[in-house]
Amino acid sequence: MIDFHTHTLFSDGELLPSELVQRARMRGYEAIAITDHVDASNLDQVVPSLVKVCRVLSSSWEIIVVPGVEITHAPPEVIPRLAQAARSLGANIVVVHGETIVEPVPPGTNAAALNAAIDILAHPGLITPELATKAKERSVFLEITSRNGHSLTNGHVARLAMQVGASLVINTDAHKANDLIDDASALNIIRGAGMPEESLSGVLNHSKSILRRIRPSLDMERGKNGATQAL
Repeated sequence: MIDFHTHTLFSDGELLPSELVQRARMRGYEAIAITDHVDASNLDQVVPSLVKVCRVLSSSWEIIVVPGVEITHAPPEVIPRLAQAARSLGANIVVVHGETIVEPVPPGTNAAALNAAIDILAHPGLITPELATKAKERSVFLEITSRNGHSLTNGHVARLAMQVGASLVINTDAHKANDLIDDASALNIIRGAGMPEESLSGVLNHSKSILRRIRPSLDMERGKNGATQAL
């Protein structure tokens, strides 16, 4: 399992990063990104802390731990600036909290996210065909999620992605230990979204492609600073 959307005590998750990653290790995870909720109020504090702990954990254990953010409920017009700021502080994965139908996300968030330098548009709700096409053009992954509530529109997202050729990725949006899943559960969630059998492994492979893209920068960071130095 590769999971690019999780939360810790740095936002509204229940666990410290070390415990979340340890529990992911025990479930056989290959890689996990910690993408705590940020806006203009906490970005400068959260990202450096995640960069530090992800460096320590990746250097100590056989799991790739990626520092990231989920830009959440921010005014749409500031999303591009927040994404760029997160990158400059060391976030290797930038997720935007999309227009899920179960939260009052500001209208226009999906569109603003797709004009920003992001990797994943999380739980994009009733995304339009035009924006799904834009996600394809900008190489932004649309999320299929195992998270209760947000998952209600998985079928809609999968159908539009297949229609326009946008790439899908599956994440947990984990906030606690029991939210973590394994590959078998991930495949069943993708099936439940209406994806044909021949496309199931492709969704999992999209996570591997993201990991390949960011791996050089992660290896460079690990090489510059060992676990002891990071502390």
